[in-house]
Amino acid sequence: MDQYAPEKKPGRTGIAKDEKRWFAVYTKYKREKIVVKRLQSKGIEAYVPLQQLTRYYTRKIKTVDLPLISCYVFVKIVESEYVPVLETADVVTFVKFKKDLIAIPENAIQILRQITGEEQEITLSQGPIKVGNKAEIIGGRLTGMKGLVVEQKGDKNFVVQLDTLGYNLHMQIPKQYLRLIHR
Repeated sequence: MDQYAPEKKPGRTGIAKDEKRWFAVYTKYKREKIVVKRLQSKGIEAYVPLQQLTRYYTRKIKTVDLPLISCYVFVKIVESEYVPVLETADVVTFVKFKKDLIAIPENAIQILRQITGEEQEITLSQGPIKVGNKAEIIGGRLTGMKGLVVEQKGDKNFVVQLDTLGYNLHMQIPKQYLRLIHR
């Protein structure tokens, strides 16, 4: 083979023919759970991180499951499943950087699964947030995760920023579940 010839890429960039990888798919507004059901009915592994929130209405209290990241669904696919994902109703496109698909590491999906297992409200914001002390979570499902303390809520709760997937996840953590990390 000519040493100056461009290297041939196997299929779409980032998607392997035989090894399943996670990718993010952008969906229509408020269609995440429906897209997951449709993809699963096609035999495609799909995941939407949901957070359980309590809503208070005039005459009732209701618990609802809302997507952690609006309009995003994660799919674990091989190259042959690329087109069936795009053909699914309410799927807009794959999340890309320039023309390349972005493969998401398995551990990032595991972190999302851990976070959504917590029964605490989480808010998302993209971009930099005021930096405070570094802390490690030492209790609950998020044990071992590290982040920045960005706010104090009363005497016993702190808001901790956990950075994953390019988003800052803010969680209110009780003081007894935190250990400061000295620089």
